[in-house]
Amino acid sequence: MRRKLSAILSAVLLCALCVAPASALEYSIDGADDYLFGRPTSDDTIYEWENPNVDRSKNTALIPPGFGTPTSYLPNSGEYVTPNLVPGALNGGLVNQVDSVGSPNGGTSVDGSGSYPLPDISISVDSSGFPTVSGGSTGRSGTSLTEVTNGMYLANGSLGTLKIPSIGLTVGVYEGTGSAPLLKGAGHFENTSIWNGNIAVAGHNRGVRNDFGKIHTLKTGDTITFTGALDTRNYTVTSVSKVSVNDTSGLGSTTENCITLYTCVENQPAFRWCVRALEK
Repeated sequence: MRRKLSAILSAVLLCALCVAPASALEYSIDGADDYLFGRPTSDDTIYEWENPNVDRSKNTALIPPGFGTPTSYLPNSGEYVTPNLVPGALNGGLVNQVDSVGSPNGGTSVDGSGSYPLPDISISVDSSGFPTVSGGSTGRSGTSLTEVTNGMYLANGSLGTLKIPSIGLTVGVYEGTGSAPLLKGAGHFENTSIWNGNIAVAGHNRGVRNDFGKIHTLKTGDTITFTGALDTRNYTVTSVSKVSVNDTSGLGSTTENCITLYTCVENQPAFRWCVRALEK
């Protein structure tokens, strides 16, 4: 019995000696003398490297020079895709034209001079940015002009309705090209014809009224219809041109019956789109 107890006690003592105390190591690490992190790249400063209003549309697109040519490595080298639409070129340039540059009637005036001076009148730009004619008649020998009289106004106060099916446009035409008429629809240029000869009309292309927002996309042969107090007349588009804001050649009287549409050019305040259409 004594030997048995001695064996048990020895076993217990042996187990106690085999058990190692468990204790966590304690240590500390000093931080670096300087930051080891990269500097932040975010920056709230706004940098403007160039004029943000630079025209970057297809009007300024370039055809690159041939590979290996002397100019192939020069920035901004090459030929313009549409040289007549480059800002400032040809004083506006002409697109979709069937006649010559600079004149919405094809470069041949009613007097054969090749230009469209408006005699005995003064030209200014109104609050809406469209040229206005005052101080005399826009007519000349052999031309047609139907003046706006009380009998030309319809019951709704307009001078008629303009329709262009190819761009889905139907809009009333009101006298004047100031802010008030253009808030209601298209505006008829004062002192220009309202039936025989050249009917000149302006309209907005952005904002609350964007009636003329697509007239620069018209193609030769598209139809324009004007219905007024006298009758309905259909016209065929002959030219779509970009002209200077001071170019009033499209307001001149003509021998043939035609209609001329004006609107602004987006982001190019010095120019206007001008559409000319002749009676069918």
